Amino acid sequence: MSMAQSAVIEIASAGGTNAERAYEIIRERLVMLDIRPGEPINDDRLAEELGFGRTPVREALKRLERERLVVAYPRRGTFATAVDMTDLADISEIRKRLEPTAAARAARSATQDARARLAALAADIAEISDTEDPREVLRKDVHVHREIYRASGNPHLEDILVSLDAHATRIWCLFLDRLPDVASHVREHITLLRAIVDGDEDTATSLTLGHVSGFEAAIRNLL
Repeated sequence: MSMAQSAVIEIASAGGTNAERAYEIIRERLVMLDIRPGEPINDDRLAEELGFGRTPVREALKRLERERLVVAYPRRGTFATAVDMTDLADISEIRKRLEPTAAARAARSATQDARARLAALAADIAEISDTEDPREVLRKDVHVHREIYRASGNPHLEDILVSLDAHATRIWCLFLDRLPDVASHVREHITLLRAIVDGDEDTATSLTLGHVSGFEAAIRNLL
């Protein structure tokens, strides 16, 4: 079974329209750079591959354009946006303010179900080995971030941070083969997740700020 087929089955199990499923699959490919920056996107080919039809795929691409993950040019077509390193400072500035806010909110007001999910994630992250595929490790990192945003209970904050994290992850992917300690970076989430589960707002806030700052520093060291 291909990765695309696996993604379709996983997302389909969660419900939603074909446009929403197409959006999640294409978005993941763009974020993980499976669709390379600047690469043309053929909506007909994607529709055939995903089995959704052209309309859901086009709706998904319009949504991705609003998130600045694709760009459409008249008479030229749709392309994956470039990864612009000059965005790093702007992205980091906002994340340093909003990510700690989301973590603190999650520690303060997450539901018991959300805390159970975060505790399970902490246990899963603890099993990451240094030899694990860095791309799979990074996918776990994305999942952790999205669960924390979700646990914050603020859908507006969640939407902003999901979008910012997508662009940060694209930058991370660009340097993935030059970052030997990706597993260690992601394992930092263990203590953060446990702090949120325990309702420790101050620790969750400080650990999150350190994590975001560490990401920026690691990338800058390679520039």
